[in-house]
Amino acid sequence: MATEEITGYCLKCKDKRPILDATAEWAANGSPGTRGKCPVCGGTIYKQGRTPAHETLPKPAVTATTKKAKPAGKSAKVSATKATKATKTKTAAAKAKGAAGKSAADKAMSRGDKLVIVESPAKAKTIGRYLGRGYVVKSSVGHVRDLLKSRLSVDIDNDFAPEYRVPNEKRALVKELKAAAARSSEIFLATDPDREGEAIAWHVREAAEMDPARTRRVVFQEITQPAIRAAFEQPREIDMDRVEAQQARRVLDRLVGYQLSPLLWRKVQGRLSAGRVQSVAVRLVVEREREIEAFDTQEYWTIDAELSQTKFRIDPRGNGNRRPYFIGRLHRIEGAEPELGSEAAVVPHLAALDKAHWQVGEVNLGTRTRRPAAPYITSTLQQDASRRLGLGTSRTMRIAQELYEGVNVGEGDTGLITYMRTDSVNVADEAQQLARDFVQATFGAEYVPDKPPVYKTRSKTAQEAHEAIRPTSVARTPAALKPHLSKDQFRLYKLIWQRFVASQMNPAIYDTVAAEIWAGAEATPLRERPYLFRASGSTLTFRGFLAVYDTEDPDAENGDDPDAPQIPADLVAGEPLDKLKLLPEQHFTQPPPRYSEASLVKALEEHEIGRPSTYASIISTIQQRGYVDQEQKRLRPTEIGMVVNDMLVQYFPDVLSVDFTARLEGELDEIAEGKAWVPVIGEFYRKFAQDLAVADESLPKLELKKEPEFVGRDCPLSGHPLVYRQGRFGRFVGCSNFPGCRYTEQILVKVGVTCPLCGGELIEKRSKRGKVFYGCSNYPQCDWTNWKKPVPQPCPVCNGVMVQDNKTTLRCTVCAHTMPGEQIEAVAAAEIAAD
Repeated sequence: MATEEITGYCLKCKDKRPILDATAEWAANGSPGTRGKCPVCGGTIYKQGRTPAHETLPKPAVTATTKKAKPAGKSAKVSATKATKATKTKTAAAKAKGAAGKSAADKAMSRGDKLVIVESPAKAKTIGRYLGRGYVVKSSVGHVRDLLKSRLSVDIDNDFAPEYRVPNEKRALVKELKAAAARSSEIFLATDPDREGEAIAWHVREAAEMDPARTRRVVFQEITQPAIRAAFEQPREIDMDRVEAQQARRVLDRLVGYQLSPLLWRKVQGRLSAGRVQSVAVRLVVEREREIEAFDTQEYWTIDAELSQTKFRIDPRGNGNRRPYFIGRLHRIEGAEPELGSEAAVVPHLAALDKAHWQVGEVNLGTRTRRPAAPYITSTLQQDASRRLGLGTSRTMRIAQELYEGVNVGEGDTGLITYMRTDSVNVADEAQQLARDFVQATFGAEYVPDKPPVYKTRSKTAQEAHEAIRPTSVARTPAALKPHLSKDQFRLYKLIWQRFVASQMNPAIYDTVAAEIWAGAEATPLRERPYLFRASGSTLTFRGFLAVYDTEDPDAENGDDPDAPQIPADLVAGEPLDKLKLLPEQHFTQPPPRYSEASLVKALEEHEIGRPSTYASIISTIQQRGYVDQEQKRLRPTEIGMVVNDMLVQYFPDVLSVDFTARLEGELDEIAEGKAWVPVIGEFYRKFAQDLAVADESLPKLELKKEPEFVGRDCPLSGHPLVYRQGRFGRFVGCSNFPGCRYTEQILVKVGVTCPLCGGELIEKRSKRGKVFYGCSNYPQCDWTNWKKPVPQPCPVCNGVMVQDNKTTLRCTVCAHTMPGEQIEAVAAAEIAAD
């Protein structure tokens, strides 16, 4: 042992050190370990694992763990003194109180039981059922230790050493975990498999003063019985590299947030805050808003033509339908792109085309393969949940957490999906094979690829050890689970299940047709005619992965419209065509759209800013701080958000730089692979501290106060004028005598519908959490409410109020009659015409 250097983790130094006087030994439970001293602080270092020295060291018989007698020391003497002074009555009362305070798990826990610690009670319940007797599963309820909120808690002069503290509300829990650990034979830390979970495991061990020799780490990607059993068969030590990567991220965010925020208080206004990653997200929103403001709208025109084959002149299929046709679009005029900037520029071409002879040029027949998308990762799940289900990022992750931790589906609490914070598209071989078997049994062998598909992760910094988000069992179909899930749980599970099963199926196959149509004088050779139109279309010939979606298309906006007129596949080069109608249409160039939550997540991912575990918190934080508002599910910067962004961009170009933030995120990822974290923080902080000093000295005090905008009414409580104010959830009406008077009311946004109960106006309102709903303006005298937006047209069946049930469907609040949105518009148009 003396000639072989062994390194271990020193709890006092909080770093890896060579072990001096390393001695091999066997623990009481028979596990091998090495004990020695730290060369820096002299403290004891213990490292688990077998070494060559254990080969010649006799292994003792494993005996049951016995409780060690408490050593007679200072604490023992103090306890003895207190016990002598205490009365018998107080002693009895204390014993009774202690017995009452014990949890059921503590009472059931016998000496020698194995202790398992997870983050959430729901997860503890599910895992406890799988492990059975001999294990006691407890929850840490998230983090048990953190930096102090009242100060920086980072020692800048001492290698940025963090100062951790157990919050008051967690002290009783930590005491309980410590007592349970002392009675257990083994301790398993089964927190989440990401870096934050690794850090939580380390903090639990440190805060509860657990014996490293008896403490192991287990990780699993799904909460199912086979996965749990396999994880407990392969425990490992806490990965301190991953812990330090998370710690470095936490320290860096604290340095930025706790030093930028006071600057904003002094120079802008109080109660503002700034963050390293959140500020970059705000910058993206602000810059997009300025792109929109600076956008110069341009008019342009397109010319389409309804064309039909000459064989349909006499008998349009003999069924009384309109003559079959297809659409061609003007592609070239005299070999150049059309420049049609006004109606005046279009009219001469319409006259020429109206007299022209139309003829088919080159026709290309082919096939197109449409491949399924990869299984979901965090960002793509958030984007699709927003686009298809209308769920925000935070809500999506809450529902996914419920599905991951376990839902009672008739066989006890069962984890239904794998871990939902991931940027890897890898899939376990066993899961792939089960999916292939399911596809073959359900759809047929032709839907199964010859080889299991392999998807590549787009992100360079993806943690490939993780898995994609998938169902834990494809046999649990959405239809089978629907009775056991809430509405949102079912919708999200169906989304995940369909995406995964589709990803393991063959592509869809389309037959394609593309044709050139020339228009001009009949005597002019075909390719010399001045007008070139193009038409294309496709027909689905093999559904492939689309079969799992039944009649719906997961990417309908990217596919072909099945109701659009289809170009015939029997077009022949040189064939004459009849022009049925010319369709000139005016357009205006559009600015880039404002970010939605989903598209901002996509932008953050593309720029490699943030990580899967942080996307939802970034989006919620910038809204909670009042830097960004939502309007019709689109993000728009507030005035204060733009002011703060401009100031930070000017004085802290690195902190607000998208490229710099992405590079820094990459360096933080390298720490998880063993890179030292202190130099990374040090290099950043030297420049940051200089910028901070310059900003503090140079930045003038900004005055943001404006003249109040009066409503025109007086406060019903104090008699002072009412004014418009800006809050977390947008504008509202408040008393000008605030804080002397705290009267507020929502701004009435009328929807143009009469209340069916009292005849009052239906208006837009917001709940305490900021969610929009609709209610009567006569509240509290009238309590009519609905989460869905009412529409002006009444139900054609019962004359009740119709609401927008989803993007395409309206539903009656009285008789539940449903109808497409365009149908009710047609009804309304007919009523107007009749009037």
